[in-house]
Amino acid sequence: MADIQEHKDTAAKYATKLNQAALDGMAKTYRLVLSNRDSQNVACGDQSEKDTVRENFLKKKLGLTASNDALNASIEAACVKMKDDRLKSRLAMYYILAEQHGKLDMFVK
Repeated sequence: MADIQEHKDTAAKYATKLNQAALDGMAKTYRLVLSNRDSQNVACGDQSEKDTVRENFLKKKLGLTASNDALNASIEAACVKMKDDRLKSRLAMYYILAEQHGKLDMFVK
């Protein structure tokens, strides 16, 4: 099982411009999710998993109101960006999505 630092390192690898404070805040917010083997990664090949990311992270957490198609496109872009990683870290996925939508500041404590 990956530790929090491994998830943070993966997120940093994909960041356009790393916001360390936001990454630390996200790691703290999602510490329990990341400690669970079943929930620490996002399965890009599973539509229900991507739907969960859209509904629970993009809409509920980030408060985005774009169409499902637009939000799905941003998730797909993150999946493509992370294509070289067999296991897609949830923290890295969430960081990429928050960065895409200009919402990293929400996680700075």
